Amino acid sequence: MQPSLRSAQGFLAGSLIGTLGGLIGLGGAEFRLPVLVGLFRLETLEAVIFNKAMSLVVVAAALLFRSGGIPLEQLTAHLGIALNLLAGSLVGAWWAAGHALRLSRQWLDRIVMVMLVGLALVMLAEAAVGLHDGSAPLFASAPLQLLAGLLAGLGIGVVAALLGVAGGELLIPTIVLLYGVDIKLAGSLSLMVSLPTMIVGFARYSSSGAFAILGRERPLFGWMAAGSILGAAVGGLLLGLVPTRLLMLLLGVILLVSALKTFLHRH
Repeated sequence: MQPSLRSAQGFLAGSLIGTLGGLIGLGGAEFRLPVLVGLFRLETLEAVIFNKAMSLVVVAAALLFRSGGIPLEQLTAHLGIALNLLAGSLVGAWWAAGHALRLSRQWLDRIVMVMLVGLALVMLAEAAVGLHDGSAPLFASAPLQLLAGLLAGLGIGVVAALLGVAGGELLIPTIVLLYGVDIKLAGSLSLMVSLPTMIVGFARYSSSGAFAILGRERPLFGWMAAGSILGAAVGGLLLGLVPTRLLMLLLGVILLVSALKTFLHRH
C-alpha cells in the first residue's frame, strides 16, 4: 500500500471512529483495534501498543475538551472515586501488559477477541437497560464500596492494557452504578482514571521489540491521531442528535461483527 494512501486511510478511519466515540463519550479505541489488525495488517501486539499510544493522545485531548464542562472543584470533590479505582487499575494494567509480552500471538489473538466480544456485549446490555444519571451508591458500607472499587479497577486495568483502550466503556457505567454519580461527571472521572492507567501499561510495553511500531508507522500514527481528535470534537458537537440507546446498540453490533471477523480470519 502506498504511504500516501495508507495515511489517507488512517485519517479517514480515525475521523470516523473518533466521531462515533465522541457521540457516546468514548475514545473509540475498541473500534480502532480491529481496523489496525484487519485493514493495516499490524501484528496483534503491535496493534495494541499503537492503539495504546493513540488512546493516550485522544484521552489527553478529551480531558482538555471537557475541562470547561465540569468545574475543577467538582472533580476535586470526587477525587476519592478516581483514587479508589486507580489503586486497582494501575496494578491490573502493569500485570496484564507484562503477561501480554510473554503470550504467543495465537493466545493473544484469542484473548483480545474474547475481550472485544465482551465489550460489545456490555454495549448491547447498556443499550437494552440504559444507564441512570446517578442516585444512591450501590453499597452503603464504605469498606465494601472500597473493595468493590479496587476489584473493578483491577479488571478494567487488565482490559485497558491488553486492548490498548482507555476503558471508558467499562469505567463510566462502573462509576455511575457503584458510586451513584451522574453520567456527565462519570465521563470526566473516567478520563482521570484512564490516563494514568494507560501510561503505566504503555511504560510496561516499552521493553517490547514491538514498541518499534511507533517509529515505523509514524505517518500513519500522526494522521490517525489528527483524524481521531477531529472526529471526537465533531462527535461531541453532534451529541444528542442520535438517541444514545440506538447508537449503543448499533456500535455494539459493529464491534461484535468486526472483532469476530478480524480475529477469526487470522486463524
